[in-house]
Amino acid sequence: MRPRSIRGRITALVTLLAVLLLIPTALAEGAVGRQAVTDDIWLSARRQADLTAAAVRLGRLSQPVRPAVGGVGLIQVVNPGHQVVDASRRARGLPALSQVWPTPINPERDVETCTSAAHLGCIRLAALRVDPEADSPVVYAGRPAASLNSTEVFGRFFGLQDGLLIILAAWATWVITGRTLKPVKAISADLSAINGNDLSTRVPEWAGQDEIARLARTVNGTLGRIEDAKRVTDQALGRQRQFVADASHELRTPLAGLRAELEEARLHPAETDLPDLLDHTLYDVDRLESITTDLLLLVRVGAEGDAERTRVDLSELVEREVVRRIDRLPVRLHVEPGVTVHAALPQIVRVLMNLVDNAQRHARHAVEVYLRRGVGYVELSVTDDGPGIGADDRERIFERFTRLDTARSRNHGGTGLGLAIARDIAHAHGGTLVAAESPGGGARFVFRIPVCDD
Repeated sequence: MRPRSIRGRITALVTLLAVLLLIPTALAEGAVGRQAVTDDIWLSARRQADLTAAAVRLGRLSQPVRPAVGGVGLIQVVNPGHQVVDASRRARGLPALSQVWPTPINPERDVETCTSAAHLGCIRLAALRVDPEADSPVVYAGRPAASLNSTEVFGRFFGLQDGLLIILAAWATWVITGRTLKPVKAISADLSAINGNDLSTRVPEWAGQDEIARLARTVNGTLGRIEDAKRVTDQALGRQRQFVADASHELRTPLAGLRAELEEARLHPAETDLPDLLDHTLYDVDRLESITTDLLLLVRVGAEGDAERTRVDLSELVEREVVRRIDRLPVRLHVEPGVTVHAALPQIVRVLMNLVDNAQRHARHAVEVYLRRGVGYVELSVTDDGPGIGADDRERIFERFTRLDTARSRNHGGTGLGLAIARDIAHAHGGTLVAAESPGGGARFVFRIPVCDD
């Protein structure tokens, strides 16, 4: 039986509260109203009795007695023998209206009596002795109790009034709640229309700082975050699918070459140069191992937390790693001493080696490595004097397994993952890696990560 909607529940609650508050109030008001009318009747009867007794004492009583108080039409002056000596027009010919006889000690009495005379029914009277003497007459003044039914009008009036107030409260609550919750209905309809393919829709927002306005803004903010997360997820899935396709292709090439050479050797064993075969197969195996190692490294980059990062003297590291290399071209160092970073040592070494390897493959005469400390960051740059990278390819060169139609292709060696690994390591350390043109026209790769403050 409980209403399902919030609108219905609030309306039912307000109606119940109105009933609990107004019905007792109506009953109390009716009782107070009836008591006030009753008290007024008694006061009127007493006032009429006082006026009539005063007229009797002064000998100015008219015949018949004329009522001086409105509504009090039954007036009798009765002697000690209970004989009516004078009466108002309505009480003329009636026996004494009551047998109650006030005493000198208690000269005034309020009496309610019922009689069958003249079909008066029950009567409310004020009985008053004219004077304290033993033979003092008594004045009866009052009105039929039937006329008191008018007091029920108060009860009915207040009952009707409170009933209308209850209905008004229920109607007003229903209307106001409906208007208040109308935006919620609109928000619900808009949310129902949103599907997973298109999250660009937003619910209408209302001005102000009430709960519904804040709800609309919160819903839109949540939709925006979901849309951003979906966009990132879609991009990640796209990159993952592309990566899987590229990786499959890259692994298939050395595997196919290795299989072809082995099958050729099996078909023509007498014509096979075993040392040459072993050299070619080992080359393909090395290439497979390099690609697999780089793929695993790409997966691990970013998974290592701050607990594995230590304070690294980058100046000492660059000098040590470059000196121990045996390259086809000399590497010129321009290292600022005392440059330190907070980083994962193996990953920083991998960035340096990948950038130097890339430069060695494409340089004509020399490779240069620069290390300096900037404002809030450390910059490591590797420059070669090779053919350089076109402006349109300077971002694409960091994509995994990217092939360029220039001399800087992987025909010179490498797995095609070195620059992608280096950039992922830079991002994992809160830094950047970008490609630019060197002053001599070759390529320049600039690696920046936050400096380690002393």
